[in-house]
Amino acid sequence: MIGPEGRGVPTIIEMVMMTRFDCIVGSASLMRQALAQALHHCMQREISGRRLAEHALMRNVLADLALESEAALLLAMRIARRLDEAAHDARARQFVRIATAVGKYWVCKRAPAHVNEAAECLGGAGYVEESILPRLYREAPVNSTWEGSGNVQCVDVLRALAREPAALEAFLAELAPAAALDRRLAAYVARLQDDLAQADEREHRARELVGRMALALQAALLLEAGHGALADAFCATRLAGRGMVYGELPAGLDCATIVERARPQPA
Repeated sequence: MIGPEGRGVPTIIEMVMMTRFDCIVGSASLMRQALAQALHHCMQREISGRRLAEHALMRNVLADLALESEAALLLAMRIARRLDEAAHDARARQFVRIATAVGKYWVCKRAPAHVNEAAECLGGAGYVEESILPRLYREAPVNSTWEGSGNVQCVDVLRALAREPAALEAFLAELAPAAALDRRLAAYVARLQDDLAQADEREHRARELVGRMALALQAALLLEAGHGALADAFCATRLAGRGMVYGELPAGLDCATIVERARPQPA
């Protein structure tokens, strides 16, 4: 026995929070490396007398990839901070109870498509084995299955919603400061709360609901980070139900600033 009788599942959940966090970090890292490869290529390759990154359509794709990568990293780092605090902070412990499963579901699910789009930025060169991108693409799917598939994460969130209401309260409290800064996030969180309250529909809609929880948290973190171009682009797309295909950022967003922020800097 490694814990009280009848408390096996809670004991396991405490352990897998760390390994699930590892999956989140791994997927965020794969996304960043794939983005770095795409940016490097597009900053060097010239088409029609201009670098590929200077073409509006490619800049849109690169900015969207950068947006996804930074949002994934911020989510991973916020969970890391709360995991450190969980030993002595009940609210942090309640937050990570639900946020780790939310983040593991969303970031690990988004990584394969992100790496695939980054490889496409290189054309055929991104597919052949001389590039690092095929290896990244082979590695990307494992984290969405390892330590619990997507459905397992969603069921775990549902379990927490039903049995540990304080976990949802802690999650919503994490969103509140940023929601006060942006009416789009405030409205999104209000709708999310209403839908989460519909217990009879939760299982059928679990993936949708958990995905929306992840997007709300990522939007909040980008707003808190204070980088206006990224936060504005994220709220204008992800919170509006766009972003299934990379490169669909609407006109008027500052794509150039987002790309420049993501560009690898020389050591």
